[in-house]
Amino acid sequence: MTEDRYVLRYAAGSDVGQRRRINEDSVYASSRLLAVADGIGGQPHGEVASATAVDVLRELEVDLRRMDLTSVDLAATLSGVVKSIAERLLEVASQEPTTEGMGTTLTALLFDGIEFAAAHIGDSRGYLLRDGGLRRLTRDHTLVQALVEDGRVAAEDAEKHPRRSLLMKALQTTGSGDPDIWTFKAKPGDRYLLCSDGLSGPVSEATLRDVLAAGAEPAEVIPELIRLANEGGGPDNITCVVADVTS
Repeated sequence: MTEDRYVLRYAAGSDVGQRRRINEDSVYASSRLLAVADGIGGQPHGEVASATAVDVLRELEVDLRRMDLTSVDLAATLSGVVKSIAERLLEVASQEPTTEGMGTTLTALLFDGIEFAAAHIGDSRGYLLRDGGLRRLTRDHTLVQALVEDGRVAAEDAEKHPRRSLLMKALQTTGSGDPDIWTFKAKPGDRYLLCSDGLSGPVSEATLRDVLAAGAEPAEVIPELIRLANEGGGPDNITCVVADVTS
């Protein structure tokens, strides 16, 4: 007996925000692959790093079109593409020394119609809205998150902590950490949000839940999320993908 296969209805958007001169985020969205990459602020050429990550993902998409996804090991594929991104960043830096030190976060979902694989490194986030409840799928790879888990910072204080953006690992030319990789089953009616911290910072999870649960199409949700982040001060670039699992 074959399992039912589902499809994604999705939309993506990005905005520079209110305080940054350039947009260092990059985004990718297709029926198979969704991703947000946030170039690391305070380092040179974050926009090059995030765009490089998306370039490698785009190459993966081309390869996937030639494959039967039922025969693809999703987790191994995503793990391999993250390794390829790390290698590509080193190649770019060797050709253009001014980009040395650049880096990016990455949060990505790969979908075969039945199952998702996820890859995550950095502090962009993935969320799942299911049956009206919003659940965070990812763990921030930040110093503050580690302090919260050690009981040294209260969870309610983490979002306002002065060092909340200090990453413990990312994809960088100076050395890339290992991503979190996992798989899970798709369920019709589920809604996914991938976003950079330019959205999850100024907009509370309660507000994210309300917007995602309101029932609007993904293409309508994206500008609303960006508007809310800008109303919250727009302290960083704002990038998000919303995808619905449909039968």
